[in-house]
Amino acid sequence: MAAFLAKRLAYYVVLLLAAVCLSYLLASLALDPRAYYEGRQPPLSPVSVDHHLTALGVNDHEPLLSRFTSWAGQVAHGDLGQTIDGTPVGEEFGRRIGVSLRLLLLGTVLGTVLGVLAGAWTAIRQYRLSDRLTTVASFVLLSTPVFLLAVLLKIGAIWFNQRTGSDIIKFTGEKSPGVDSGFWTVLKDRSVHLLLPTVSIALGTIASYSRYQRSTMLDVLGSDYLRTAQAKGLTRNAALFKHGLRTALIPMSTYFSYGFLALFTGATFTETIFGWHGMGEWFVSSVGKNDVNSVVAVNVFAAVMVLLSGFLADVLHAALDPRIRNA
Repeated sequence: MAAFLAKRLAYYVVLLLAAVCLSYLLASLALDPRAYYEGRQPPLSPVSVDHHLTALGVNDHEPLLSRFTSWAGQVAHGDLGQTIDGTPVGEEFGRRIGVSLRLLLLGTVLGTVLGVLAGAWTAIRQYRLSDRLTTVASFVLLSTPVFLLAVLLKIGAIWFNQRTGSDIIKFTGEKSPGVDSGFWTVLKDRSVHLLLPTVSIALGTIASYSRYQRSTMLDVLGSDYLRTAQAKGLTRNAALFKHGLRTALIPMSTYFSYGFLALFTGATFTETIFGWHGMGEWFVSSVGKNDVNSVVAVNVFAAVMVLLSGFLADVLHAALDPRIRNA
């Protein structure tokens, strides 16, 4: 298994280097940071615009290859350059990734666990009323756009606060202004701010994973090894949990890994609607400003996440399937 994972890791490193190079070249060709400075009021002189662009390493009067080698040399020393507003990209990157992790981690874990359990449960109860109701609810959630679901949750929180005459559910930002003393006070405040984004992320994840898990679980319910396990003395539930669910999780392992990537890089709507300043919001604002260094940083982050997801899928696959470990 170690040799298998080492080969896959080396393969992913090569892919990452290729993705980094392509991200820089595409961002440099597609974005126009000069337009950002030329559109300022009061207008800057051409000499001043060139000075700013050169300081950032994105002056289009310099050959693209020269800009790329300078940028790659900086990155090799841990310097991601500066944003178009003059802030260190590494500093902004560290702050944004922390926000996105706090926003997505709990919702993703809850959605994954509950989605798997719901899918396995409905597969065992196929065509019963509970299975049909869960199926309808899943399709309703899957057909509801993320931004609409978030807005509906926000409206529901406003209605609840008005009916109860309180301000229990927070729906804007990561924390309340001025709440910065006392561990439990801060934890409570952050928890009520995290509630709606977590529900928004978890509902979509549950609906999606439950459909896939139900399908894979149905494939193994009538298998010979389950009947053999029961013939050896295991109860039906024990056989399903020990052998059926484990086998059904093998094809899901890849979907789990890349599903987390999609959530992490596609949480723009959730971050925007609930006022969380994470990676998705940063990417959209950076594209609007023609900020090459920031867009490249987010793209490189996405590439790293893709490759980590692939490696994690390989690890999960090998852990669940002994044929991979013994190959």
